Amino acid sequence: MSSKFTELAIDCADPQALAQFWCAVLGYEVLDTEEADGAISIGSPLAPEGKAHPGPVPPILTFAPVPEGKVVKNRLHLDLNPTDRDQAEEVRRLLDLGARHADVGQGDRSWVTLADPEGNEFCILASRQP
Repeated sequence: MSSKFTELAIDCADPQALAQFWCAVLGYEVLDTEEADGAISIGSPLAPEGKAHPGPVPPILTFAPVPEGKVVKNRLHLDLNPTDRDQAEEVRRLLDLGARHADVGQGDRSWVTLADPEGNEFCILASRQP
């Protein structure tokens, strides 16, 4: 037996705004809003709920409010692959959604490092279209 990756929790200042950004980036939709603690979960509208599904499923992202802001480079980040456009077109699309270029010391690489509206770094890799 092993575990499977079903959810990634992300601390943030504004769960609603960050959930909207990542829904637009990934084609996800809001799955659940926890009124008690303000957390918002998003996931793929095309995949069954991850905990009960035996095969691979796209992970759910849960945005939880915290009082402190981001201070240093993430120790964990997402790598994204465009599925219906090339890397440069995807970078332009994400910049239009509110991402910004990020320099984390990556140098000249084949991927492009961006940050979401709250500064969380992520990378756009060269296209790996199915």
